[in-house]
Amino acid sequence: MMRRVGNTEVWGIDVDEQTRCAHYHTAMDVIAMRFICCDRYFPCYLCHEEVADHRAEVWPRDRFDEPAVLCGACGHRLSARAYLASASRCPRCDAQFNPGCKSHAHLYFEMRPSG
Repeated sequence: MMRRVGNTEVWGIDVDEQTRCAHYHTAMDVIAMRFICCDRYFPCYLCHEEVADHRAEVWPRDRFDEPAVLCGACGHRLSARAYLASASRCPRCDAQFNPGCKSHAHLYFEMRPSG
């Protein structure tokens, strides 16, 4: 249920050495999100639902400058702000992140209300 990626523990279901999991496992699925509720990294919200013993909480906007996303390709930790502003690539190693992950951003990060 836990795999070490670089110096970081990543929790989930069938997590590989680049943070892919049983739910998301394409070549671009190489990020893990840090959940504020338990201060643990998970490849996806589904892994958190299956492994954690509590409900997920989104990363608060007032902490967007803290490390919240892990690049599974190189182990670099990105702030929520840097990840959300990225072009779906790691700023350190240029690994491509799945651009579809950003469509789930509201599950991980406190987003501004629309409208």
